[in-house]
Amino acid sequence: MAEGPTKVVMSTDLPGAISRRQGKVRDIYEYADGLLLVASDRVSAFDVVMPTGIPDKGKVLTQVSAFWFDRTKDIVPNHLISIDVADFPEAVQPFAEILAGRAMWCRRAEVVPVECVVRGYLAGAAWRAYQDGEAYCGHEFPEGLREAEKLDEPIFTPTTKAESGHDIPLTREQCIELCGERHAMQMESTAIELYTFAAEHAEANGLLPADTKFEFGLVDDELLLIDELFTPDSSRYWDAAQWAPGRRPVGFDKQYLRDWLDTLDWDKTPPGPELPGHVVSRTRELYVELMRRLTGREP
Repeated sequence: MAEGPTKVVMSTDLPGAISRRQGKVRDIYEYADGLLLVASDRVSAFDVVMPTGIPDKGKVLTQVSAFWFDRTKDIVPNHLISIDVADFPEAVQPFAEILAGRAMWCRRAEVVPVECVVRGYLAGAAWRAYQDGEAYCGHEFPEGLREAEKLDEPIFTPTTKAESGHDIPLTREQCIELCGERHAMQMESTAIELYTFAAEHAEANGLLPADTKFEFGLVDDELLLIDELFTPDSSRYWDAAQWAPGRRPVGFDKQYLRDWLDTLDWDKTPPGPELPGHVVSRTRELYVELMRRLTGREP
């Protein structure tokens, strides 16, 4: 039987690292022989980190990523070494209770400066561009499509990796300019293969992955899949039973939180508002339900 939600972990401070940096969700520690990626329970929306955390969110991100990294390692190598705290650096062993289930011990890699997004359905930024009659990342869409329509084939829609603000869509040619032709084309084909593989498993469990993003790194000039994989933070999952073109389906991601924020008189700049209990509870339920459907387990 799954335990109730654990204490919210908003930040960590671990010893012995060469360096430490904090992203919107992850605390990243560099050690001599690897990286420790700790997924906190922080949640961001509209590029703003909320002051209220979501219990178990970091555990969901880590364990869903580990599930997919293991299943896709024959498609492309990845950075994950272990999620077993016993394999982490000796200096962090006293923090095992905090790290258990929410941290990944990983290989270091040179990060490729592109977000590799694959879309199987017309939603989000691609849908907004379509409504304005514009191509998206060089892709032209036929007339008469509706929001959430399934595309004939998954498409590759890369973006920049912005340190702050919004990512900028890239065409294939722009991606090649940034990454070189060999890496750009390999990222495109690999990303589409990964999406197709994951979609089959997700659909068998009542989920539709509308779109997802991948990150790649380089080790000895060879691509390595890094960061997170097919999580509710990096992917837009819909409930297959409630999907229909022409309306926004129920999602297992942060859309519930975004929708609530849209009801507020808030200008979407820091600081974010405190989240009420019902928003925290429902957001957690969606994350945990996604993990259960995908992996058969709960955090």
